[in-house]
Amino acid sequence: MISAAAPVIDKVPAGRSHSDAGSTRAERLLARFHQARNFTNALCANLEPEDFVVQSMPDVSPTKWHLAHTTWFFETFILKKFVSGYHAEVPEYAYLFNSYYNAAGDMHRRDLRGLISRPTVKEAKRYRSSIDAHMDNLLSDADENLIDEIEPILILGFHHEQQHQELLITDIKHVFAQNPLCPVFREGRARPLVAPKISTDGSVIRPYHFVHFDEATVQIGHDGNGFAYDNESPRHRALLSAFSLASRPVTNGEYLQFIEDGGYARAELWLSLGWMTVNEQHWQAPLYWVKRDGAWWNFTLSGFRPVDESEPVTHVSYFEADAYANWAGARLPTELEWERAASDCPVEGNFVENEAFHPRPAPASGQGRDLHQMFGDVWEWTNTTESSCATSTSCGVAPALRRALIFAEPTATFSRLRNAGNSPEFGWRAIRNNSVGRNRRARSERKSHDDCELHNGSAARSWRTTGKF
Repeated sequence: MISAAAPVIDKVPAGRSHSDAGSTRAERLLARFHQARNFTNALCANLEPEDFVVQSMPDVSPTKWHLAHTTWFFETFILKKFVSGYHAEVPEYAYLFNSYYNAAGDMHRRDLRGLISRPTVKEAKRYRSSIDAHMDNLLSDADENLIDEIEPILILGFHHEQQHQELLITDIKHVFAQNPLCPVFREGRARPLVAPKISTDGSVIRPYHFVHFDEATVQIGHDGNGFAYDNESPRHRALLSAFSLASRPVTNGEYLQFIEDGGYARAELWLSLGWMTVNEQHWQAPLYWVKRDGAWWNFTLSGFRPVDESEPVTHVSYFEADAYANWAGARLPTELEWERAASDCPVEGNFVENEAFHPRPAPASGQGRDLHQMFGDVWEWTNTTESSCATSTSCGVAPALRRALIFAEPTATFSRLRNAGNSPEFGWRAIRNNSVGRNRRARSERKSHDDCELHNGSAARSWRTTGKF
């Protein structure tokens, strides 16, 4: 395996609140801007120029493109609008680095991004530095009225940058996974003392249990405090029947039981399109799993290693999550059920700032909680479709879920790639209605939007189940 020494990354998470009472609002915004931008740069610190330009599949974007696209956002929606007489140094970048913002003009085809050798990586970094300098000048001289106008767009830009940090990591994982040398993106940090030891036989997996929720009318959507995307509004009431949600996501060890029981060869467990996909693409295990000498190995951002049965299973599609839930006598939760369960949970977990770059097992100790890993580690599959999200609930990133558990639409059925939390990982947990059923979790996958769409690229997705209807 190929590795490199890891640089020190700014420990202040990009986008977190700032309590510097002595600074002005402009100074606080500028500090957040640089935290977000510097963290992206730090994620690229170990990459070589050749790594920046590879597009390993149509849904993966080269690292160079991510660096330039996030820069284009600030240039297009802030500098061009608020700096009098501003002229882009390279007007053609507006075409190359637009993603899907139709109102901003035409765009280069996504599946051809890997064919663009110019601008070079060096020029893309120079573009980034130039726009950052212009942003410094703008915010340093802005009065309160101008800050009032800029602030909402700037905060959106922070979150946009953070989304692309996740996408960047997810995509480079897929890029490195194509290389027989198994390059290491970053050596993961040692596990905390509360985490169980690495398990290859399932011996230290913390048993799950179901947490019951009574029927209730609940408030769903953004409550008006802090940042939220527009698809989190309007806040509304929803009637939820009683259900029970698994206490943690489905683990690798539990998913191995599904594999060993012939799960990928049993048509009755799969949706019809899923069964067709399994046969056409010859799926036999989650993405990045390889069997060597009778044992399963997993390619991670920290290198190739044996599958740890105590970790959440990741990089599975909606089809696989649904098939597993059927096999386990359970079902995937709806987004409404997941959101209700998560509403009282503290927003803490294994986020990218921890630099683990991989999901970790549920804590060995209960820590006085009923539900574990509701934030961080993985995205969790639900069985809520995009159309139903549009008509009955919010769909996308929950207000406080910073690159953590993101709701994924079953329509993104082929995606086995994207990450959440600290790396592109998708998982799931089981759910049951009125105490019927057993397992939980859906697979870790990653977002495939350039900014908020579902990726076939390199995120991991997981799930938890809720019990059979």
